[in-house]
Amino acid sequence: MSEETLDTAELGEKIVLVLKTIYDPEIPVDIYELGLIYDVLVNEDYEVKILMTLTSPNCPVAESLPAEVEEKVKSIDEIKDAEVEITFDPPWTQDLMSEEAKLELGLL
Repeated sequence: MSEETLDTAELGEKIVLVLKTIYDPEIPVDIYELGLIYDVLVNEDYEVKILMTLTSPNCPVAESLPAEVEEKVKSIDEIKDAEVEITFDPPWTQDLMSEEAKLELGLL
């Protein structure tokens, strides 16, 4: 492996750390722990595609949250571009939340 080859696992961790700084405005838990991130794909050109959902289709941040995710992920040095795709299939449920998030919200 050449030094120029970026370890995708390492990059994935960096992306996750950034995602954990973004919070749903209605729930005091970050979007990663909430289970709103369905998939993170990185291609060899360091372009990231993130498949995510919102807690509801009429989420007050439906416009601003995906833009914030794109912006913050693009701020990672190695990333050339980031694109967020919103899906409601499958719809988000509390089951998608991490144990940590459920504990935080008193659901366990």
